[in-house]
Amino acid sequence: MRKYACVLAFVAAWELMSRARLINPVFFPPFTTVMETVWRMTLQGVMLLHVKVSLTRALSGFALAAAVGVPAGFLLGTWYGGLRRQLDIPFEVLSQINPFLLFHVLILFMGIDEAPKITIVFWTCLWPILFSSMNGASSVNPLLVKAGRAFGLGGAGLLVKIVAPASSPLVLSGLRLALGYSMFMLIAAEMMGASRGLGWLALTSQETFQVNRMYASVVVIAFLGLALDGAFWLAGRRVLELSREGYMNAADWAGAPAAALPASAPGRSPPAARRPPPRDGGGRGRGGPLKAPKEGWIAAI
Repeated sequence: MRKYACVLAFVAAWELMSRARLINPVFFPPFTTVMETVWRMTLQGVMLLHVKVSLTRALSGFALAAAVGVPAGFLLGTWYGGLRRQLDIPFEVLSQINPFLLFHVLILFMGIDEAPKITIVFWTCLWPILFSSMNGASSVNPLLVKAGRAFGLGGAGLLVKIVAPASSPLVLSGLRLALGYSMFMLIAAEMMGASRGLGWLALTSQETFQVNRMYASVVVIAFLGLALDGAFWLAGRRVLELSREGYMNAADWAGAPAAALPASAPGRSPPAARRPPPRDGGGRGRGGPLKAPKEGWIAAI
């Protein structure tokens, strides 16, 4: 409850100071008055309409960014390590471009319909998802990949059964960060060109001096962002629990010495069938160190 104490204290101070007229109630109406406006607009269906429009835009752009960023990050972090190094600087430059500068260009080519707003959200969400997926895939333990190869896993099997579970903490962090960006950037885009949505509602209420409606839209935006973040945190926590079970089992088998594995353990041959690993020029024989590959570790293994 401590993390909510500051929020409750802020709301209580807002209510008391407005009621006591320590701040101008015309510009800062009491919080209860704002919540009454939210409730009234919800019953009228106005608030739900704008929430639906904004959520559709934000989640559409976020879903497109995840559909592109996660697979591309996995591929660039595994098989195409050389290509990733070539694209590092262009990616860094593109990720630093202010989306607001792109908005006017997108309107010029796409019009003022839904396409530029969803594209802005997509562009903003793409980079944290792409970078976190690349870093997560490239940091997977090579021993796990080698064990997967030994069990006959191909490229798709390695991605699904090894890379995705092992890199899920970093990927989920990037997705959660991008989800917050989606709402933030969408509200700004709706203020620049829209006829519906929470950002448009806040801007038009400000221009027409409907202060209660303006604060009501701001409060709904805040609670909506908090609800999305909380729902994603709960879902991500469950995904991590499921992936951790399989990943830790695989990590135990991959990291344990052969003598410590039971006879029926995956990857351990019967005593008569086991042979010492051959030595090669790189010194990777019995007892030799496992050197990190220079290119993509999946390709190297």
